[in-house]
Amino acid sequence: MLMKIHEYQSRQILSENGIPVPPAEVCYTPDETADAFKKFGGGMCVVKAQVYAGGRGKAGFVKLVKSADEAREVAKFMLTNRMVSYQTGAEGVPVNVLIVAPGVDIAREFYLGITVDRARNTSTMIASAEGGVEIEEVAKKSPEKVLKVPLHPTLGLQPFQARDLAYKLGFKDKLAAEATKIMMNLAKVFLKTDASLAEINPLVITKSGQLIALDAKFNFDDNAMFRQKPIEGMADESQERPLDVRAKKASLNYIALDGNIACLVNGAGLAMATMDIIKYHGGDPANFLDVGGGVTADGAIEAFRIILADPKVKGILVNIFGGIAKCDLIAEALVKAGQEVGFKVPVVVRLEGTNVDKAREILKNAMSSLPTLQPATDLTDAAKKVVAATRAA
Repeated sequence: MLMKIHEYQSRQILSENGIPVPPAEVCYTPDETADAFKKFGGGMCVVKAQVYAGGRGKAGFVKLVKSADEAREVAKFMLTNRMVSYQTGAEGVPVNVLIVAPGVDIAREFYLGITVDRARNTSTMIASAEGGVEIEEVAKKSPEKVLKVPLHPTLGLQPFQARDLAYKLGFKDKLAAEATKIMMNLAKVFLKTDASLAEINPLVITKSGQLIALDAKFNFDDNAMFRQKPIEGMADESQERPLDVRAKKASLNYIALDGNIACLVNGAGLAMATMDIIKYHGGDPANFLDVGGGVTADGAIEAFRIILADPKVKGILVNIFGGIAKCDLIAEALVKAGQEVGFKVPVVVRLEGTNVDKAREILKNAMSSLPTLQPATDLTDAAKKVVAATRAA
């Protein structure tokens, strides 16, 4: 799972780690936005919405402004409308914070980033002399213009690698040294913060000859947040789906999907297999929900509440392999969840593992009070039953 932060927070991390960024003001109201424009001397400024999604410029949420009044009006629009882009889906995302930055005279743009390269089993620095908003198109149409340097798993990026990459990008003399330093610092902060993505796009040369990071983006491994408390505190819950936030607080691994058959499973591999078999039999999964190996009654109840809060859900498949948590304890938890939450849609349950016979007896006895509950003999039977029940519903 990924943890994201806003651009202004990413810029702060870069600045604290020796990477030059231009000045900017964080604003929460239209009046603050107008005041920020005045603070920068009344020239041209850019107003940028802070959201966990790309495509801001094309969506109209990055605007150049030439007066304080214009800055105020742009801020009113951004703060009262959800941003919809190719990355957000039709529902869009709310905008609660903006940054205002003075305009920069750009001579040239570059792309620089580091991400986890699963094909190479290491982290890789990616760079291109064709940076900017169309970097995805560059990678697609002209992959030879995208340079990649794998980082050593223990030594990280080496100075000779950074220098070589700087020259390949066309930097010379003083700028080559500055670019090398930026690359080395970016590699260090990537490792130090447990990042899964550290991106500068664009890295620009200004007409006055400065090399600065104009925009930045960081994603982090949320499994490492126990040792990254300052970064964990930067999270903006308003940018995430409410059910995702709720599941995270309950220590449940939950991802919403577009289908109508919810899955409640203990184990990520089992969850993937469950979604696959639902698709195989003609259904569409509504979510990935892994309650973990030690599921409790309270955990099961909250999991059902989260699932049933999604209006798309028309059926639920519970697929549990009892090991650490024995099947009979899980069955009791499911019955308690049904009594407290109320199963208003078909719930098909497949249990295997320790004490499975006792668990099936518990479910059988509960069916009179929970009429939508259906036991299944195996995973194929469970998938067929939930798909059929969902279609009938």
